[in-house]
Amino acid sequence: MRSPMPRLAVRALIMADDRLLLVNAYAGPRSDLWCAPGGGVEPGTSLTENLQREVQEETGLGIEVGLPCLVNEFHDPKTGFHQVEMFFKAEITFGQVTADWRDPEGVVTRRRFFSRAEMATIRFKPSSLIRAAWGDEIIYDPLEVIVR
Repeated sequence: MRSPMPRLAVRALIMADDRLLLVNAYAGPRSDLWCAPGGGVEPGTSLTENLQREVQEETGLGIEVGLPCLVNEFHDPKTGFHQVEMFFKAEITFGQVTADWRDPEGVVTRRRFFSRAEMATIRFKPSSLIRAAWGDEIIYDPLEVIVR
């Protein structure tokens, strides 16, 4: 069944020591796909409030949200699902990435920082992530088919 409207999501590009924080939201070895932390927008709250909440839930980190840097969209032709994602630069205000942290909701199974060179060794989405994280431009990444 087709969704009546695209889902809106927000994601954070968090850099530390020239490394980008990514999460894997699949239990066990189900998928090796990495993405920036974030999630769906709840009505009645700002994009920045939603992003702060999602990053806290998925990583345990507090962030200060900066400027937008990427708009990405993808869809699943089989189900009609369509998501538009807004990526923002962000800085950590509290917390640390530690091995013993666990997502209380059990959504994020792994989180870690990747150097630009390490990005070439992993699967990640969207494909414009490197340009957005290490660049200074605002990017629009057009509609593509969902990857799992």
